[in-house]
Amino acid sequence: QAQVVESGGGLVQAGGSLRLSCTVSGLPFHAYKMGWFRQAPGKEREGVSCIHPSGDGIVYVDSVKGRFAISRDNPKNTLYLQMNNLQPEDTAMYYCAADLTLGCQQSSVHYWGQGTQVTVSS
Repeated sequence: QAQVVESGGGLVQAGGSLRLSCTVSGLPFHAYKMGWFRQAPGKEREGVSCIHPSGDGIVYVDSVKGRFAISRDNPKNTLYLQMNNLQPEDTAMYYCAADLTLGCQQSSVHYWGQGTQVTVSS
């Protein structure tokens, strides 16, 4: 049974850091492009960052460049998102996405996690 499970969200003050983790089971994690998406209240879900199976081909949305870093550990079937200098506008539900087939677009995602909430206070 395929499972995509996020962890690591929480409440943090502006300027703080969090590291999100996503553990995948029942799927060939090492073969999949993976990504992080987020959705703030009243807004559409957007792609934050995506990474190729080998760990290259990393892309970020402009608003997080220089602050967030995506990485993966294939032997551990785990995807990470290190988020530094968090700002109130980063407040959202963050979702792990597995098996993207086109760019870093949510329409190409085959498996979603349930999401983890990140709240940044000013």
